[in-house]
Amino acid sequence: MLVLLPPSEGKAAPEAGVPVEVAGLSLAGLGAARQEVLAALVGLCSGDEERAAEVLGLSKGLRGEVAKNAGLLTAGARPAGEVYTGVLFDNLGLAKLDERAYALAERSLLVFSGLWGAVRIGDRIPPYRCAMGVKLPPLGTLAAYWRAAMDSVLPAEAGNGLVLDLRSSAYAAAWKPAGEVAGRTVTMRVLQEREVDGVLKRSVVSHFNKATKGRLVRDLLAEGLEPSSPGELVDALEQLGYRVEVSARGTARKPWQLDVVVTDVH
Repeated sequence: MLVLLPPSEGKAAPEAGVPVEVAGLSLAGLGAARQEVLAALVGLCSGDEERAAEVLGLSKGLRGEVAKNAGLLTAGARPAGEVYTGVLFDNLGLAKLDERAYALAERSLLVFSGLWGAVRIGDRIPPYRCAMGVKLPPLGTLAAYWRAAMDSVLPAEAGNGLVLDLRSSAYAAAWKPAGEVAGRTVTMRVLQEREVDGVLKRSVVSHFNKATKGRLVRDLLAEGLEPSSPGELVDALEQLGYRVEVSARGTARKPWQLDVVVTDVH
């Protein structure tokens, strides 16, 4: 099982220590592209702060992120599973997993990143600010920039098993499973069902979408469940108490889509 996650905009505070070793990150085939993006980002943020903030889409309250990006080559690095914070990762609760579940997380989870392409949770990286939708000079829009490198690396990472794609649209644009990999890929929506004037209605949730996906992955990891097909994933989630509906059945080359239906959002 390979689980594709989006990153969080917020990152844990930097700490003193050994800087990132790009050559030591997993998915070594992304190494050259990582070096190019890192150099471009540091170069941008070492220059005019106003221009860098504009390119990165930073508000005035986030201008301090420009200086942090400028110092990425010397900033202390820590495991990506500790760097990423926010709703999904708070509910995923990696720090609370037991040793067996954490080992499963290390080999199953892949976090997409505008700067690094994709990393495992054990990869040591510094906090940064660079979304996948950024148009980074001179490389262009990062989602488009990463596609060739991703296409050369990720099919092998997917192996022969299930791919659970929980990424947001911006990060999904960097790699779209194709061919037979697509046929064993599952995308997922979280729908809230509630009664309005005596009629049951459903709506897509946003903030709680992340929370539900984080809890769902945590529950799979905690129970040591590694479904190998979309059908096995449905069975596993139902076993865990989730209400799951197949909204689109996949084909040999087309992903499945599942809906997780919730009544309470928290």
